[in-house]
Amino acid sequence: MPRVIATIDCALAAPENLMPATDAERLVVVLKALADPVRIRLLRLVADSPDTTACACHLPAALGISQPTLSHHLKKLVDAGLLVREQRGRWAHYRLGSDALLPVLAYLEACNQPVPQARAVGPRELSGIHL
Repeated sequence: MPRVIATIDCALAAPENLMPATDAERLVVVLKALADPVRIRLLRLVADSPDTTACACHLPAALGISQPTLSHHLKKLVDAGLLVREQRGRWAHYRLGSDALLPVLAYLEACNQPVPQARAVGPRELSGIHL
């Protein structure tokens, strides 16, 4: 006896909901800057500092890294807008960028929205395939 397998048309993605390429490129810069354990720790260290400002002179010892490595990571965070650099005499001081994480938060919240339930498909809408 042949088996009948019901098929349902695939659900199409809504192209009007697709993120613009320029927004995606800006978001990737921030996400790439965050994609390193040293940078995550560094960002949190600055965030937890008094007035969310930290002097570069204290950071290498706190993180257990060399000054050149610290400079590399700080540059990545500054370029992504996550930190702001301010020169005070001999030392640079870093503070959190004002709204750099907002696009990441908005993206994650949008991804976390419930997916609309697929509508029920009645028997008249199914087509059978005989095997």
